[in-house]
Amino acid sequence: MRHAVIMAGGAGTRLWPLSRKLRPKQLLRLFDGKSLLQLARERLCGLFEPANTWVITSQHYLDQVAAALPDIPRANLIGEPMGRDTANAIGLAANLLARRDPDATMAVFTADHIITPQDRFAEAIRAGLDAAEHFPDALVTFGIKPTGPHTGYGYVRRGRVAGTAQEQWHKDVFAVAEFKEKPTREVAEGYVRSGEYYWNSGMFAWRATAILAELQRNLPDNASRLAELAANWDCWAGTPEAAARFGALQKISIDYGVMEKARQVLLVEMDCDWQDLGSWLAVAGTRRADEHGNVALAERSLIVDGQNNVLVTESGHLIVALGVSDLVVVHSDDATLVCRRDQVERIKDLARLREAAFGERFE
Repeated sequence: MRHAVIMAGGAGTRLWPLSRKLRPKQLLRLFDGKSLLQLARERLCGLFEPANTWVITSQHYLDQVAAALPDIPRANLIGEPMGRDTANAIGLAANLLARRDPDATMAVFTADHIITPQDRFAEAIRAGLDAAEHFPDALVTFGIKPTGPHTGYGYVRRGRVAGTAQEQWHKDVFAVAEFKEKPTREVAEGYVRSGEYYWNSGMFAWRATAILAELQRNLPDNASRLAELAANWDCWAGTPEAAARFGALQKISIDYGVMEKARQVLLVEMDCDWQDLGSWLAVAGTRRADEHGNVALAERSLIVDGQNNVLVTESGHLIVALGVSDLVVVHSDDATLVCRRDQVERIKDLARLREAAFGERFE
């Protein structure tokens, strides 16, 4: 049976002050009253039944996730005791899923992207699931066809078409030749010109048995601990016992820990508009700017004699910008951020300064 796992545990520190420790960015209702998590769930409608859709998130977010996704069974919501990166999130989900359905094929998604159009997204996901079932030992990654030389993304280089020459199995499924880290501008331009490189989307498909075997081969200590956690999850979930065992796991991403070392990795081309919403400028990029380049994600706003501003609030609070340009202004109930557009990447660095000045009050 086919299952979906949505990873929704990130803190989203670059979207402060709306994204907080107990209310992360994937739960902010900034998209016509919907959250990124709800949009991620909607993309999977028609591809996976609610009973076969899982969400792995922080245990602190479980009630909020349940409220946002009422059609997903509560038993399918997995609460991590703490963040230990994607290899462990995926490993725990795969172990729990395999205990329910030993023959499962699973696809992994993230809850912080905007992906359109839906038909091309669905076509690629079906191709990836088909590939995972056709090549039972393979790990499948989805590569986004790049629209430009982005230096903030990892890249995947495609190799030959998957399968033998006699099979001619699928024109958009390839062997992976190599993974590349975030490149310089010049290198990224070369990647795009070559036509062989794709943005690493962080989405995957595989048989549960395949990912568990690769976890055991590449991260054996973590694999054993995760299997023990899954076997006792009904008793340990939300307890100090689970926290102690989860905290002992090596913190590592699925890319470093498994994908770059796996024996058989395939790539499915996803020709979609894919936006990783990791900053306020990225969020603003989902809305049409006015004739002066201003974007307002606010019920009430007024911009006078200004250009290229971004104004954000979830409440009915009025934000007015008068005679200023190139600013990002984000209002929440207890904090307001004002920064220049070219400084948004520094927002994540504010956590240490805030804690030193105010403790955890504004986290």
